[in-house]
Amino acid sequence: MDIDQLLTRGVAEVIVEAELREKLKSGKSLRLKMGFDPSKPDLHIGHAVGLRKLRQFQELGHTVVLIVGDWTAQVGDPSGRDQSRTMLTAEQVRINAETYVQQFFHIVDRDRTEVRWQSEWFGSFTLADVFNLTSRFTMQQLMAHETFRKRFDSESPLSMMELMYPLLQAYDSVAINSDVEFGGTDQKFNILAGRELMKSMGLEPQQVFLTPLLIGTDGRKMSKSFNNTIDLTTPPQEMYGRVMATSDAVIMPYFVNVTDVPMAEIEQMRAALQQGTNPRDLKMRLAREVVTQFHNADAAREGEEYFIRTIQKREIPEEMPEYRIANPTSIVDVLAGAQIAGSKSEARRLIAGGGVRINGNRVESQDTLIEPGSEYVVQVGKRKFIRVVS
Repeated sequence: MDIDQLLTRGVAEVIVEAELREKLKSGKSLRLKMGFDPSKPDLHIGHAVGLRKLRQFQELGHTVVLIVGDWTAQVGDPSGRDQSRTMLTAEQVRINAETYVQQFFHIVDRDRTEVRWQSEWFGSFTLADVFNLTSRFTMQQLMAHETFRKRFDSESPLSMMELMYPLLQAYDSVAINSDVEFGGTDQKFNILAGRELMKSMGLEPQQVFLTPLLIGTDGRKMSKSFNNTIDLTTPPQEMYGRVMATSDAVIMPYFVNVTDVPMAEIEQMRAALQQGTNPRDLKMRLAREVVTQFHNADAAREGEEYFIRTIQKREIPEEMPEYRIANPTSIVDVLAGAQIAGSKSEARRLIAGGGVRINGNRVESQDTLIEPGSEYVVQVGKRKFIRVVS
């Protein structure tokens, strides 16, 4: 990949682009920083936008430094939040981090990656170190953070601990001597803080590489907090279906940011959309590309066949998980017991929303019982099926 495409496709902003171009032309192996706060256990394709850029840089000979935010995850990134997060325990963070690191290497080359934990440097931080760090930033600088300013102006709670978050992330750049830090556009303030801290400590400031945020399946920013993600580990059939569930507006951004389809071909698709091509056809191509990338071509083909059979043709799949009952059982208990709903409260919400059917008939009451002796097909939404048997 040439430098022009490297710095434009799947890129929202580079600070300072001219400086980064010079570094890339110099032949020096750069240290590319990307941090993840393992606040929840799975990565999604929104994360993949940045990970794909890291892999492209690796293919040019550069080194990725993955920062596992085992300290900042306990605080929680305040960016874009109108209230404080619940603090995680160190054990919760460790368990989530193990999953993150494993999934990170689905995309990024393990052999060209350093994995570093914040506890390597923050574990021995003293009060003097904290004073030294905080003295390098002013309250005026921190209040330039949009989230902090909004919460301060609205008199919403804003803890000193949260104000420390950008400072801790900034110090990571000093600790590993970062050349370039990668992150989504919502990380701009934090990454620029790292650039400023490096300057104040006499180091060459890192470059800032920002990637666009993807829209999730509900039209909002893809985020685990909104439960609208397409996770890297989503099974192929479900992954295909979740791509198809996105709005037509995401088709082109997904092609640009999450696939390797040539830009010339993407522009042809963009023109075809404007001329009246059915967006569904392009979205099916997109779903195949996404599933192939994170699984394989056979899985993508099976996912498409399943989608056509169960969604477009409204057919019930031939194979589905079975759930056995011995006594009359409420539909709520069936959904929770078969893990087709995450909990009984979620099962009740699904029923109230009209999203549950038994043998094709919508379930109207949470008190509905399923009697043993017959076979039932329970459907949740468009893609989840279980067979209830005695």
